[in-house]
Amino acid sequence: MDGVEGQSAPDTTTNTNGDAMTETPEKSPAVYRLLPRLAEYQQLTPNSWDLRQLKRWQRLGAEEDRPVQFRAEWAGERNWPKGDFPSGYPGAPILSRRLIDRFGGDALRTAGTLLPVDIEGAKGDEYHLLLVEQVVDCLDLRRSSKPKKLNGEVKNAVYRTDALPAHLPAFRLPQFAGAVQWNGWAAERLVELTGDQIEARLCWSESPTAVPHPDPWGL
Repeated sequence: MDGVEGQSAPDTTTNTNGDAMTETPEKSPAVYRLLPRLAEYQQLTPNSWDLRQLKRWQRLGAEEDRPVQFRAEWAGERNWPKGDFPSGYPGAPILSRRLIDRFGGDALRTAGTLLPVDIEGAKGDEYHLLLVEQVVDCLDLRRSSKPKKLNGEVKNAVYRTDALPAHLPAFRLPQFAGAVQWNGWAAERLVELTGDQIEARLCWSESPTAVPHPDPWGL
């Protein structure tokens, strides 16, 4: 798959609800940041208050800060199609119902909760925020760059393979809690399902021939 290296796509089966279910065999672990490609697709702009609450919950982990709603509005030319992965905010991945069904809702829920998105003026559009609850301390602090003081961003990350939650589609780091990290098999599957809609930036790979993106969290 163009732009996604290091892990083979998982096998899929179907559960009793008709959702695809994902099996996750790992060959060479890798971690990605996913964001929409700069293509002619409409994207969702989160409500500023809801985005702040999400970031506060990610940073502090208090149950009273846990989002119970997430609002957004479409941005882009009205004649453009609406993207299946329309949010570029590092900690707020949003997926269409179609993409969730094709990837497998049960597989996504192993990482957290699928929270419905209330889209202004588009009540018929069904999108969900993946509220990633799995926070895993798997960063190799000695070999990684120092987290930035402002937001904890780790520009050059190295992961401990013995602690990497390879069975999950996505997770967060305690050092960089406001960003969703995608395991390579899940990134590959999402890119495959959406065609030209997703840019997958390699953060790290165990493969010695893989070259990480120079600035995976930058715009």
